[in-house]
Amino acid sequence: MRPFILDPSLLSADYGNLAADLAALEASGTHAVHFDMMDGLFVPSISMGFPVLKAVRANTRLPVDVHMMVETPIRYVDQCAASGADWITIHHEACHGRGKETLAHIRKLGCKAGLSIKPETPVEVLRDYLDDADLFLIMCVQPGFGGQAYIPESTERIRQTAEMIRQSGKPIDLQVDGGISKRRLAMVLEAGANVVVAGTCLFRHSIPANIKEFLTIMDDVDRKRRNAASAN
Repeated sequence: MRPFILDPSLLSADYGNLAADLAALEASGTHAVHFDMMDGLFVPSISMGFPVLKAVRANTRLPVDVHMMVETPIRYVDQCAASGADWITIHHEACHGRGKETLAHIRKLGCKAGLSIKPETPVEVLRDYLDDADLFLIMCVQPGFGGQAYIPESTERIRQTAEMIRQSGKPIDLQVDGGISKRRLAMVLEAGANVVVAGTCLFRHSIPANIKEFLTIMDDVDRKRRNAASAN
């Protein structure tokens, strides 16, 4: 049973007060921070790069989870690790047949290696990476933009991936990203996700209050699943 991890996306942070937001996240009990890197090629948007990643690393003790929405990511994983990443997730669709090579290199750098798929990519493609990845990321929106609505079909994709991982017996985390609100949080956890990325709803108004609400829901679902496991 993998532990639940709350992984707030810095895409929604206040960049004028990034150190303060990081301090608020850390003080509120979050487990990691999610850093979205976009190149304007794999996705239309351009976001934070290595100088900002270095600043994040210098201002938090939390694990830094870098989601590379970048074409041919093997070109940049060394610099990503050197800039402070603890986890590096790449996209299956961006690797052009070099996914296994890239994941192996990420592990060689001492980082947790993740693989993500877009909403239209069949989850079955992940089966080929069960020996190569430490984390699978199911995108519940199209990558590249924050604030999108959750795609309802994502829930079944989460269930299918969770079952694939369970049957494999591999210690792979299942991360979800996109449109995860308080209203949907329990649903994605019950479907089998254990790492939750959320942005807009965590940074709006009070970070500590929002984190507390999310962690309360996560603790409640965790208690229920452990009780169910004990009963069986």
